[in-house]
Amino acid sequence: MQSSLKIPKKRIAMIIGKGGDTKRMLIEKSGCKSIFVDSNTGDVTITWGEPGTFDPLMMMKVPDMIKAIGRGMNPKKAMSLLDDEMLFELIELKSFVGKKANQQRRIRSRIIGSEGKIRKRLEALTNCEITVYGGTVVIIGDDLGLPMASDAIKKLLNGAEHGPVLKRLELIRKKQRITSKYLDSIHTKEPSSGFEHLVPGLSDVAERRNRRYKNSQPDINNEEDLSELMELSDDETIDWAEE
Repeated sequence: MQSSLKIPKKRIAMIIGKGGDTKRMLIEKSGCKSIFVDSNTGDVTITWGEPGTFDPLMMMKVPDMIKAIGRGMNPKKAMSLLDDEMLFELIELKSFVGKKANQQRRIRSRIIGSEGKIRKRLEALTNCEITVYGGTVVIIGDDLGLPMASDAIKKLLNGAEHGPVLKRLELIRKKQRITSKYLDSIHTKEPSSGFEHLVPGLSDVAERRNRRYKNSQPDINNEEDLSELMELSDDETIDWAEE
């Protein structure tokens, strides 16, 4: 079984890594048999073993990792795709402005911003890794962050102003934090069997009462407690007569 893809020749060295480190790490982490990179064409061939000898999910993940590295992403960041929860998306700029280099250069700057500030802000608000390289934008993130980042980037590519796009992300992020805190509160709150929690201090009183009650009960495994329990008071008798 094989997977094939093509990467820019300028990024071949990044796929291989120093002394073959990156390629070797990809093979070890993914469970594939081998990765062949044609240094003349940029063609990459991934060979897999028999079904059952590797994780089928990796068969989809590894080509995406190689695409991410081939499209400018740092190999260590691309490796985050090994996490089952992480997803990958590649956006082609020509879908928005055509193939003209000057138009793609102009639109790239809308995603990157001055000194990379817009890209960094997008990453911070979505918890995604974003790389703009050549005619593509690569995004790696979880199922919550990636759709947010993708939608924001596409809006910017379509000409939307930075302010409203970033403001919307901030509002979504704020709602997510509130929801997360609310769910954490529900999960950690101890269940109550009564209404003691509704009256300040009542739960403490109930707890002390229950503790005193338990302490006052005789221990049937203790001979002294059992003997005392079986003793009759002066006004008590036992009648063995049949009813």
